[in-house]
Amino acid sequence: MACKTFAMLAFAGLTGLAQAQPLQLPGAQPFNPAGAQQAAPPASAGGPPKPRVPSMPAIKLPSEESIVGRALRHNGALGQASFEKLGSGYGLRFSADGYQSENLTEPCVVDFGEAPVPVTPQGRPAGVPRYKLEASACPIVFDVLDGAFLVVEPAEPCVITAAACRIDPRGLWGPDARTLTSRSKEIEADRGKAERAVLEGYKALTAKSDPVEQRAIAREQAGFSSERERVCRDYQREGQVGYCASRLTEAKAASIRARLGLPEQKPERPRPPRPAVARPAAPPAVPTQ
Repeated sequence: MACKTFAMLAFAGLTGLAQAQPLQLPGAQPFNPAGAQQAAPPASAGGPPKPRVPSMPAIKLPSEESIVGRALRHNGALGQASFEKLGSGYGLRFSADGYQSENLTEPCVVDFGEAPVPVTPQGRPAGVPRYKLEASACPIVFDVLDGAFLVVEPAEPCVITAAACRIDPRGLWGPDARTLTSRSKEIEADRGKAERAVLEGYKALTAKSDPVEQRAIAREQAGFSSERERVCRDYQREGQVGYCASRLTEAKAASIRARLGLPEQKPERPRPPRPAVARPAAPPAVPTQ
């Protein structure tokens, strides 16, 4: 009888233990009590990486204020232009050197008048402000750069019938090249920053393009240097200073920024040094008695 009672108690104990701790087979998920929420498995570390946001270093973005009232010359030597602020916009005083249409060895000059000719804004199709000179004899389209402007149209030289003069205003209109020698280090630094921005910009363009577009971008990148050389070869003292190449490289960087859809960004200006604080002089020592 005692053995039978012990067996029954042992069976009851095992049954209670089984109810408190259910049997779990190897490889099965752990048991969760009723009403408890099972924790989600940890995210895999090898998931797809987040897409890289296109970025470029800060660059010098040109504005109209950089050329207002300044005397600019074609290739730093010939003609004269001055970008002026008018009541409702801007105008351009413009005088271009050329050659007689009947004798291309005889120089001539075409002056578009003493008063500024109104210019019409064309937006920023290349990332910089663009304007059109409203002159029927020779409509001129130009992009505003930092301290200069680049004439991109007309496609061919203009023949001014009234003056029997043929002018070709295409290219860079900037400061007199004789004034740039003292700024050579500044211009070189600007070009270095613009070169890095262009390189990073082309990388960003390539990363977000398909293979066909990537090949076109590679051709464009390879052709930029030769195009810059073609435009700047006539700028005076370019081999010594590199002013034209610096400004065209900045313009290319601005164009790439616009294509990437990046917001306008101005480089941070260095903070001016704090003025030294004058410390009060120490009182003279009192002799001890």
